[in-house]
This record gives sequence, C-alpha cells and structure tokens, in this order.
Amino acid sequence: MNIIILTGDQLRHQYFRKRLALDPSINVLASYCESNNRISQIINGNQLAEEHLRVRHQSEIDFFQEFISYTEDNSNPRPIGIGEINTQGIINEIITLSPDLIISYGCSIIKGELLNVFKGRFLNLHLGLSPYYTGSGTNYWPFVNNEPEYCGVTFMHIDAGIDTGEVIHQIQAEYGKTDHPVVIGNRLIVKMTRVCADLINKFNDLQVMPQLKFDGRLYKNKDFSDESVKVYYQVFSKSVKSVIDKKVKENISITLVQQELLEK
Repeated sequence: MNIIILTGDQLRHQYFRKRLALDPSINVLASYCESNNRISQIINGNQLAEEHLRVRHQSEIDFFQEFISYTEDNSNPRPIGIGEINTQGIINEIITLSPDLIISYGCSIIKGELLNVFKGRFLNLHLGLSPYYTGSGTNYWPFVNNEPEYCGVTFMHIDAGIDTGEVIHQIQAEYGKTDHPVVIGNRLIVKMTRVCADLINKFNDLQVMPQLKFDGRLYKNKDFSDESVKVYYQVFSKSVKSVIDKKVKENISITLVQQELLEK
C-alpha cells in the first residue's frame, strides 16, 4: 500500500511515521511534517499548564527517543511550516505522487482540493473518542471529568468538518495500577500506530460501520487552564486502581465503532 502521511514534528509524530514506514507492506511515499508553534497559544500564561506540557514532553523522550534515534527512517520526511499543507504547491505534489491512502495525524485542518481528490482514501487519526469528546484535548478532558473510559483513538474518513467524518474504527486506552496520565497517552499512541498499520493493510476489506449518534462535549484551547490541570492530577493523587479500574468496569458497555478484522 502506497501512502502519504500528514503529521507534526514532535516526538510522538516522529515515532508514528517511522514506525509505520517499517511495516514491510506499507510504502511511505512522503511524510509532510508540520512544525508546531501552537504551544504558546495553549499555555496562555498558565504556569501549571506549562509544567504539564513539560512533563508530557519528558515522557515522550522516555517512550520514543531511543526508537527514533536508532531506527532507519523510511518515511521520507519533508518539513513544512504550519498550515503549509494547504498550499497549492504541496497539494500538487501529493496529487502527483498518487498515493493509495493519505493518513493524517497531528497536522493542520485540511481544506479543499485534497479532500475531493482523495475522498474515501483520506484517513484521519483523532486522539479521543468521537463523538463523546470533540475539539481540543480530547484525551485530556476525560481525566479531568473522571471519565477515563473515554480516553482512546478514533480512525475516521476525513471531511470538511472538524472530526466529523465517518468513523471507521475506535480503540480505548489501556491502564496500569501505577500509571501516570501522560504514560497512558504515550502507550495509547504505540497501540494506535500498530492498529493503524493493520487498518492500512486491510483497508480494502473494511466494512461500513453504523455511526454513533451522540451530542458530546466540546473543548477548545482556551479551556486549558491551571485549574483544569489541578483537577487532572488530583484524580491521579487517589488510588489509580479505585479511580480507573472501577470506572472502566462501570462503563464496560460504552459503545464504540469497531471493525472485527482489526486489532482491538
């Protein structure tokens, strides 16, 4: 399967593209890696928020840096500026490369021509379970709201909306008794990447799935505050077993969109 990856340039994005490109059945024609200058907008003067993002970055170093440093890069990375993915020059490049699939994870909102040319062959990886949580920080707010069962990943067809495309498959995060919340997130990215490779390789056999009808919670960057960070960590200052294991068992019947032939 010939694919193009549209992604960011942080460690989790580097891991994702390099790991996919190691799959012998996947040929990455190019990875457009968008620089990230959104952090200052998210922090917005909040000291605890800044500390949280520093801890998250250190955890990404612990999880991903060695793999990134010591594995071959078959992903053909092409650094671009933020928003540049929607410029006509790059659009023309992608159309000329003629991939079987485009995979989007962690880049700017895609607009216009690419959506039409690659309709049905343009997949978006959304960190969060749509439509339960939408917008920004969709794997952050479930912990603030003491709803860890809603932490996961949604694989969806992309459309002109924001996380509104038809859902293909969903996975939930996995937990350990001594976990830190950012560790849960990084473990989920590893699982997401493995399942994404499986989805790409079995793409032609995927079934059209019934879609969830639910009015979820919408969050924006401006909602990310010091107070929310306090609550986020207070949940984990209690026993992880009582907070997470109990919640997961109580909500075992949460409805997900899942392909039976894919890894869960």
